[in-house]
Amino acid sequence: MSKKKIKQRAGLAVLNLVFIILCFVGLVPILYALSLSLSSSAGALSSRLSLLPEGFTLDNYRNILVEEPFLQWLWNSIVLAVGTVLVAMVCSVTSAYAFSRFRFKGRMQALRGLLILNAFPQILTMFAIFRLFKTLHLLNSRWGLILIYAGSMCIFSIQNLKGYFDTIPVEIEEASKLDGATEFQLLWKIILPLAKPAIIVTSVMVLIFVWNEYLFATTFMLNETTYTLAGGLYQLQANDYSRSWGLFTAASILVSLPILIIFFIIQKHMVSGLTAGGVKG
Repeated sequence: MSKKKIKQRAGLAVLNLVFIILCFVGLVPILYALSLSLSSSAGALSSRLSLLPEGFTLDNYRNILVEEPFLQWLWNSIVLAVGTVLVAMVCSVTSAYAFSRFRFKGRMQALRGLLILNAFPQILTMFAIFRLFKTLHLLNSRWGLILIYAGSMCIFSIQNLKGYFDTIPVEIEEASKLDGATEFQLLWKIILPLAKPAIIVTSVMVLIFVWNEYLFATTFMLNETTYTLAGGLYQLQANDYSRSWGLFTAASILVSLPILIIFFIIQKHMVSGLTAGGVKG
């Protein structure tokens, strides 16, 4: 074996070792949270850092599922996430396809306007939206939050999907039109199957945003029964700061599991769905 190949293999081995160490370091907070969630109260309050549970118990998981309205928070988050994904993707797919394929007056101005809107912090709109929702009686309404979330994520979704649609050859559509396909059939039977990776990844990005969003959820949902998981978790930590860490970490682990499962399911679509959308603007 030549010296060049030996150096290459040694370099790859060192690089892989560095990546393994970095992955372990990144897992330390997660493993510590898991340890706290499986520890008794005394173990959770210990000042010694340990990745193994002290006083192993499942009481924290039982308490969060039985004694706290966790399942109600979970249901609220599921309804908001699914509703937002449906509304945002219907609007984004059709809009992104129109921006990609049609050359209409004001097209570039509209795209620049979406980019400018995306640059403003969402918190700037809080007061105006609160007054509007109070007038329209949308406070404590899931539909109100779905409208906010869908409007916020449509900008990202349109930009990502448009870039992906730009990579699909126009010749495929022209051939379908010659065969008598309508615009709706073209979009439903040709474009959507080809854009499946981008649509899946964009949908999951929207879902993750809604799942973790805290500011709007706690501002426009005004009682415990309408809280989402993010708002409920904050209440667990805020109500009893000194003794609720085991309960809080157990809830955090449970909140993370659905997103983790979804991520592993769509993992094969992640690279193509994210990178292809950035090929063209």
